[in-house]
Amino acid sequence: MTTPLRTNLAVLTVPAFKDNYLWLIHDGSNAAIVDPGDAAPVKAALAAHKLRLTAILLTHHHADHIGGVPGLLQEWDVPVFGPRKDGIALVTHPLGEGERIDVPGLDLALDVLDVPGHTLGHIAYVRRSPGQDPGADWLFCGDTLFGAGCGRLFEGTPRQMMLSLGKFTALPDDTLVYCAHEYTLSNLRFAQAVEPDNAALAARVRDDGRQREAGQPTIPSTIGLERATNPFLRHGEARIVQSLVEAGRLAPGAAPVDVFAALREWKNTF
Repeated sequence: MTTPLRTNLAVLTVPAFKDNYLWLIHDGSNAAIVDPGDAAPVKAALAAHKLRLTAILLTHHHADHIGGVPGLLQEWDVPVFGPRKDGIALVTHPLGEGERIDVPGLDLALDVLDVPGHTLGHIAYVRRSPGQDPGADWLFCGDTLFGAGCGRLFEGTPRQMMLSLGKFTALPDDTLVYCAHEYTLSNLRFAQAVEPDNAALAARVRDDGRQREAGQPTIPSTIGLERATNPFLRHGEARIVQSLVEAGRLAPGAAPVDVFAALREWKNTF
């Protein structure tokens, strides 16, 4: 599936492994790949669309996000952008909070956010296009934010992840969310368990269920949809807090970070 924009740029969905999405940003000639965990599907997509690879963008160090980099570099001598603090030896252009890159070969500028939690050095890339049609703003968030969920805390703390997700909620509602896994339906089951009366969530369960039945991705979503339905962006909602208290996972009057931590721990075993 390709998401078209008013500009000459588009984002191609490249499935990999069981449930990964690799994102190929292109202008019809040149392309940049985000989180290429496997080289083979990237090479196949480049060949099928007659594209030349001009850059690699990485969000964090996990193998299903970087494993294809050596294979791609054997064929294309391109820069590898990635987090400064995540220990990826193949990164040639290390990045961190507040930096902006012009992606080689493309008319594309991306802002960098530090979003620790899933890993300590995790970053995200944001395209900001004020004044363009809806869908012209993008977020490539790796494993920090998912459809109706968020990443596990393998290295970071609940506070770090809560603050990282807060950076995403500050983005415009129509920002397209390009996360790295198709976890949406399982995340929605948990979301309904903790916020059963959310009408927007019920509608999303119906719509995303139909998408998957038709063999279509539920990603990209939007920041607006996540704000309305994702419990990890809504951990301050009274109904979610009540569900945690009723389940014996939270004491009444708990601080927001404790609410978030209890919510993430519940999801780990749901």
